[in-house]
Amino acid sequence: GYQLDMQILPDGPKSDVDFSEILNAIQEMAKDVNILFDELEAVNSPCKDDDSLLHPGNLTSTSDDASRLEAGGETVREKTKSNGLYFRDGKCRIDYILVYRKSNPQTEKREVFERNIRAEGLQMEKESSLINSDIIFVKLHAPWEVLGRYAEQMNVRMPFRRKIYYLPRRYKFMSRIDKQISRFRRWLPRKPMRLDKDTLPDLEENDCYTAPFSQQRIHHFIIHNKDTFFNNATRSRIVHHILQRIKYEEGKNKIGLNRLLTNGSYEAAFPLHEGGYRSKNSIRTHGAENHRHLLYECWASWGVWYKYQPLDLVRRYFGEKIGLYFAWLGWYTGMLFPAAFIGLFVFLYGVITLDHCQVSKEVCQATDIIMCPVCDKYCPFMRLSDSCVYAKVTHLFDNGATVFFAVFMAVWATVFLEFWKRRRAVIAYDWDLIDWEEEEEEIRPQFEAKYSKKERMNPISGKPEPYQAFTDKCSRLIVSASGIFFMICVVIAAVFGIVIYRVVTVSTFAAFKWALIRNNSQVATTGTAVCINFCIIMLLNVLYEKVALFLTNLEQPRTESEWENSFTLKMFLFQFVNLNSSTFYIAFFLGRFAGHPGAYLRLINRWRLEECHPSGCLIDLCMQMGIIMLYRKETCGKEQSLGIQLIQNWWTRRKVRLEHGPERKIRFPQWEKDYNLQPMNAYGLFDEYLEMILQFGFTTIFVAAFPLAPLLALLNNVIEIRLDAYKFVTQWRRPLASRAKDIGIWYGILEGIGILSVITNAFVIAITSDFIPRLVYAYKYGPCAGQGEAGQKCMVGYVNASLSVFRIADFENRSEPESDGREFLGTPLKYCRYRDYRDPPHSLVPYGYTLQFWHVLAARLAFIIVFEHLVFCIKHLISYLIPDLPKDLRDRMRREKYLIQEMMYEAELERLQKERKERKKNGKAHHNEWP
Repeated sequence: GYQLDMQILPDGPKSDVDFSEILNAIQEMAKDVNILFDELEAVNSPCKDDDSLLHPGNLTSTSDDASRLEAGGETVREKTKSNGLYFRDGKCRIDYILVYRKSNPQTEKREVFERNIRAEGLQMEKESSLINSDIIFVKLHAPWEVLGRYAEQMNVRMPFRRKIYYLPRRYKFMSRIDKQISRFRRWLPRKPMRLDKDTLPDLEENDCYTAPFSQQRIHHFIIHNKDTFFNNATRSRIVHHILQRIKYEEGKNKIGLNRLLTNGSYEAAFPLHEGGYRSKNSIRTHGAENHRHLLYECWASWGVWYKYQPLDLVRRYFGEKIGLYFAWLGWYTGMLFPAAFIGLFVFLYGVITLDHCQVSKEVCQATDIIMCPVCDKYCPFMRLSDSCVYAKVTHLFDNGATVFFAVFMAVWATVFLEFWKRRRAVIAYDWDLIDWEEEEEEIRPQFEAKYSKKERMNPISGKPEPYQAFTDKCSRLIVSASGIFFMICVVIAAVFGIVIYRVVTVSTFAAFKWALIRNNSQVATTGTAVCINFCIIMLLNVLYEKVALFLTNLEQPRTESEWENSFTLKMFLFQFVNLNSSTFYIAFFLGRFAGHPGAYLRLINRWRLEECHPSGCLIDLCMQMGIIMLYRKETCGKEQSLGIQLIQNWWTRRKVRLEHGPERKIRFPQWEKDYNLQPMNAYGLFDEYLEMILQFGFTTIFVAAFPLAPLLALLNNVIEIRLDAYKFVTQWRRPLASRAKDIGIWYGILEGIGILSVITNAFVIAITSDFIPRLVYAYKYGPCAGQGEAGQKCMVGYVNASLSVFRIADFENRSEPESDGREFLGTPLKYCRYRDYRDPPHSLVPYGYTLQFWHVLAARLAFIIVFEHLVFCIKHLISYLIPDLPKDLRDRMRREKYLIQEMMYEAELERLQKERKERKKNGKAHHNEWP
């Protein structure tokens, strides 16, 4: 399929071939070859740099700025200066902004630093703020020579040829089928989720081969305009790289912008946004004013909530690291669609089969079954039929499809991670991250200050650097691990406090004056306990961040990435244990160790442990998960953080209006507008990732008890993507475009959650739900025993078989109820029922376990083992069958490597041919020269 007709090339030895003829022949041949670009609309589009796609009438565009400015005269220069994207001359684009206060005493360090900035070749201008003369803005511009020199040092990859993909030749029959399919597609509606590239031509993405920039081979690269060859994000990254290596004081460690920001010499440092994000004119008729405006219209606007994200634009403006976050978030949201659909199906299946459920029918009709009190003294006897509503609600989540859904979600988590690896590989290829390796990271200033007296040679750079002894590192890690263990114990203590609250207040609510609360004392106890638990979670979150910072700094990580990974792991552990500890208690411990009437287990020999509701413990688990998910979203979600940022930015604008008067309209330059925005979170994307990872945990770990969790997560994420986009585009200063190959330590955390979800769902189905007891009854004790059936007709009598009999006279004195139950039958009750498999009081061993109890226990243990092994085998099989790299991508990479070698050879051959012709013209031809 890749064969080319070489007969069109001229005959003769290579040394006599005119390279221009070869190129013309290849161009003629390419017209007849079926060429496939990534987007068919872009077949004939020229390969320009990114910034040349902007609206030609807007001066924030960087395409051909210099020529337009010279032709436009003074009016154009004034308009350019008013935008605040250029120096006063209107030609030099601002690549970076430094901000300091004149009243700051660190004057000498700044002067040395700025002198060295000029020595590196960067151009500089200073301007004072329009609203505060104490604030000084330092504008930096990198000329072409500086950009080229450092781009070569940083191995910045730049485009040098347009990508082409050759389709394999097809038979005539397949071609006819393709034509018929294409005709049929014309009658179908256009894909509504794709961005319209006809009305938004700026969405056209370049697809060029790239290579590390080299000044010696500069003729290989596509350079239409030196001012726009490096886009704005790349220019800012190069300038930041330079600033991180400039000294501000004599001394080995007195270097870098970060240290000046830490000691307060500079107040802020950031690249500029590319103008405003709003325009009076429609983007469909007048085009985008700038990349920021384009991102707002096709990404951050609520009108495009249902469309795909323009990830290439996000990467072009914010860098690969932020682009990868939104790519992962979009992939996660897309993968939630099948999980949400299946979860909704399980819930609807419960709704449809509710009227046919034999168990809920028996509960609702059990008016003659009197249940024992659920607490001491104040709790009354109750009919089993009083819990009819709870039995029906339980069936909505605990039905025959629950086990299938648990297996599906365990497999879904694996498929999600495996296909994300494939998606990440495609993104890494498209964004030139395959061969990218992180540079040798700088040592943290805190690490240098602590261990500057002891040095050793760096095996990579060969330079001496501070060294931390192994014993010192181990001792710090042990102290840090002890701190983590202590904080986890604090969480467990908080859960223990909630348990005490539940066992104390259930009696209080049972004696309440209001009948509504008195009759639903257990539900009221659970609801208030969940709310109190959530308040404790919010309070502990504030403490956890401080403790995690303290422990991470105590460890003294060597580099920023090591610090970030250590802090991330601690914060995740704290947050995960904090959010899920009470859920684990309800799922696996509530009602399991309460004892039985007449022999209740008690806390401190005083408080009776809480029992499950007569309809089971699953309803408590569902309530816990629902409240935590909804409350956490409303209280600490991104809507709250975005609201705070909106208020802060509004307050800043209000202060300016009050200081200068509402009648005076001030036109601020771009650097002043950006300075008044909020800086990006100090921890980067940590908060964004943490919220989504915790949501992933809620979606998978206890999904067997709450099948609607994926649907709620999907609805949340659809909103979340646009909220994050709006925040990045409109409320935050433009973050520095940084590179990354993947999502880092978060992928390992996701894999750990996937493994934990298999274990927890196995235990939820086996222990928390009534799936196993019902199955045992249907096959062993029900009407269909020995027949191999397990339908609803086989569940007749299950409720009565799952309840044991207790003689009221055997109550302990402190737990004997105040009421004798005469309101039910007209005479004092002699017996009541409770959930357990125990012998009646008149048997040889009163209240001993029955044979059915041991059958259920064995079935539960067998189910856990079989379920875990089966699901883990399926997970590993899927991981083995799905390759990390798609086959078509592997072929594209191999072909690209081959074509790059050919193109570099052709370009070099063309250069040598031109030099040869020039020498011949000048009469300096030599014999036997190559080629």
